[in-house]
Amino acid sequence: MFISFIHPFYLVFLFAIPVLILLHFFGLKNIKGRALSFANFESIARVKGIDLYSKNILLLLFNVLLVVLLVFALSGLNVHKDISASEFSFVIAIDSSESMSAVDMQPNRLSAAKETAVDFVNSLPSGSSVAVLSFSGNSLIEQRLTKNKPDVKYAINNIEISLIKGTDVFEAISNSIELLDKEKRKAVVLLSDGQINIGNFDKAINYAKFDDLIVHTFGIGTVTGGEVSYGLSTLDEDSLKSLAYNTGGDYFNVKSKQDMKDSFDEIIQVAERAGSIDLTLYLIIIVIVLFIVKQFLLSIHKIIW
Repeated sequence: MFISFIHPFYLVFLFAIPVLILLHFFGLKNIKGRALSFANFESIARVKGIDLYSKNILLLLFNVLLVVLLVFALSGLNVHKDISASEFSFVIAIDSSESMSAVDMQPNRLSAAKETAVDFVNSLPSGSSVAVLSFSGNSLIEQRLTKNKPDVKYAINNIEISLIKGTDVFEAISNSIELLDKEKRKAVVLLSDGQINIGNFDKAINYAKFDDLIVHTFGIGTVTGGEVSYGLSTLDEDSLKSLAYNTGGDYFNVKSKQDMKDSFDEIIQVAERAGSIDLTLYLIIIVIVLFIVKQFLLSIHKIIW
């Protein structure tokens, strides 16, 4: 288990704590100085509350704690813990557009994508939840979330080249978010040649980021390209790299069985370390409660500050 901060710059405000301590004791010194001018010092001390090492120190500790909690809240304190990959839910999104019929991968890109997806399912620990969708100019849910691996592999193997033109990643991401709506830990494994020509690509990235959806991408195809009905289709790695990088995922260009195994292991490792809890809201609630407690104690005069 470890902690991290979304906005670590705000930690600089912790330097306010020494200033707060100095001001506190400076104020007490002035109060004590004024009290000494009276003949009956002990009586004035009780009135003024100059019990420096007991009652006033509690006020200082209260204020320091409030500052620390507020700074941590501003900084976006997160607690990370290792979790089992089986607690993660995945959507496997397979590009079924016409460009996936190119034969620069044998027997074609779509078959290579399906084989890669099946191998990924086999690599997952038992108990993992997986859904499957295909996408071209639109996206089609082939299998909703299930822990039954044979059902997942059956859905993958039944994907065919779509008659609908284009490749719309935004709709694929949107449907993935819908499939993973109630899941706490989630990721998409997207297999495509990157020929994205329909939908708003930037909006797809923002949509995934807003939903804390990790997208891992697999480049299916070659940079030299393969022939399809409308001409030469090449692998567009830049789009796939951008989608993965901007959502906290990884991009893989798989060329061998060993490469595939290594990439699957890496995805599972990411899943195992992806568990985190944002404590910002909890810290703000604690600050509010402590402030109310402080005011209550002042109001009933149980503690003389």
